[in-house]
Amino acid sequence: MKNSLKQYIDLYKADPDAVDRGSAPVLNNLRHAALEALEGASLPTAKTPDYEKTPVNDLFAPDYGINIARVRIPVDIAASFRCEVPNMSTLQACIVNDSFVASDRLAHLLPEGVLFMSLREAARQYPELVARHYGKVAPGGNPVVALNTLLAQDGVFIYVPDGVDVERPLQLVNIFSSPVNMMAFRRVLVVMGENASAKLLVCDHTQDVERDYLGSQVIEIVAGRGCRLDYCEMEESSVRTHRVSSLYIDQQAESVVRMTGATLTCGVTRNNYVVNLRGEHASVSLSGMVINSDSRHTDNCTRVSHLAPRCHSNQMFKYVLDDRSTGAFEGEILVTPDAPFTEAYQTNRNILASSEAKMHSTPRLLIYNDDVKCSHGAATGQLDNEALFYMQTRGIPAAEARTMLMQAFMTDIIDSVRIEGLRDRLRHLVERRFAGADFCSGCALK
Repeated sequence: MKNSLKQYIDLYKADPDAVDRGSAPVLNNLRHAALEALEGASLPTAKTPDYEKTPVNDLFAPDYGINIARVRIPVDIAASFRCEVPNMSTLQACIVNDSFVASDRLAHLLPEGVLFMSLREAARQYPELVARHYGKVAPGGNPVVALNTLLAQDGVFIYVPDGVDVERPLQLVNIFSSPVNMMAFRRVLVVMGENASAKLLVCDHTQDVERDYLGSQVIEIVAGRGCRLDYCEMEESSVRTHRVSSLYIDQQAESVVRMTGATLTCGVTRNNYVVNLRGEHASVSLSGMVINSDSRHTDNCTRVSHLAPRCHSNQMFKYVLDDRSTGAFEGEILVTPDAPFTEAYQTNRNILASSEAKMHSTPRLLIYNDDVKCSHGAATGQLDNEALFYMQTRGIPAAEARTMLMQAFMTDIIDSVRIEGLRDRLRHLVERRFAGADFCSGCALK
């Protein structure tokens, strides 16, 4: 089997200075270690544990274009902002392919001391702050992370100082648009100070549905003691857009992180969610929904490690798979000997709306402590025929009844969203998706 890493290693070695010129010294400092980690390694294949259904090596095998020289690609950002959804007020910025673009007056609207800016520029303007956290949460020896570290030149830096409450949600819109097929290496670093509070919405969109795109994204979240962070990501891309996203969260004592992920449309998507609860009374909630049709594929993999006493975690992931689509969920809870009085729960529920749809589910508990409350469960089935029949006897057409049942199935995931105004928006998008809308050309909020 061809090792797809070789072409990227060769690309970097051909002109490492070009990669460095398009970035900043703090980011460049980690490239040598990343290159060493990749030598002799390979991206996950179908034989790699937990990647059997989504061989990442195959996704990276095609010869995508990579904008190492930072050539400016004209993009009509406004074209990504059309969607009939309820409005809400956000502080907004974009990543266009692999470059950060701030909205007008963004910096002037942020509370004092808060940063929401280009990672490259932040590394130049605040090198000590970025260097203190960049590459410290995501494991550098992981080939997926190492490849991103080797070639990422820009991304997003969000910093909320101690005690600051950012009332308006932050919104990051990832846009793919290019005259040629393209791969984008995106890096996101979020640093939450002690007792800080913020809400972040991330949306993925594709403008040109006739092109092939691949997004490699690594997100690092540093959650300081007592902070509160609500993080919601929504993927509404094209069938020819693929994504490999890895979210790493380090939480200190009494911090609370709530993450909701919604894959509404995609090509092939692999999401990794890795959480380390390092301080007493830290809490994390991971919720996810997947709506797949045609031959789309979505794979969510979670790893929640309880490393300190009295921490709490809850996971709930739901899939609705139609046509020939496929899904996968691999979830792990680790409770170490140093984490007594842990509470950890994990649930995966799935509906196969056609006889050809397939789901793979692997929940896992690794418990090395007796003083815990832990549970996990997974169930895959079809729509309730009795409920469908009952609804039809009450005059509801079969197709409408089917849609209503699928919407109801996702209600608790939608209700887990804590960003004001976003629940109605997500409910609207789910309704459109079940009604047959292929994807939303954009839904940035004004």
